[in-house]
Amino acid sequence: MHLFCVADEDTVRGFRLVGVPGEAVSTARDAAETVARALHQAGCDLLILTDEVTRHLRPQLDALRVEHKYPLVVEIPGPSGPRAGRESLRRLVQKILGTSLEKEP
Repeated sequence: MHLFCVADEDTVRGFRLVGVPGEAVSTARDAAETVARALHQAGCDLLILTDEVTRHLRPQLDALRVEHKYPLVVEIPGPSGPRAGRESLRRLVQKILGTSLEKEP
């Protein structure tokens, strides 16, 4: 499975540490161009975007989800945490796994 991350510098750096390629963006235009390039890469199965990036690309991403089976687009919170009304990454993972990620005393 081929993954690609489009986000801020810190998030991209973190994903690179675990072997996921990506590109840091700082403007809406950079984000749109980078996502477009990622979508045209052969075999891009999972696109990881921070909610800050998706905020700028909502119409494009909604159309992508309707028109194409792949890539799966995953929105995660950025380094500053989730936007108002959004769940934290820890809480999202806990819901998916059905377990707590807290240390036992």
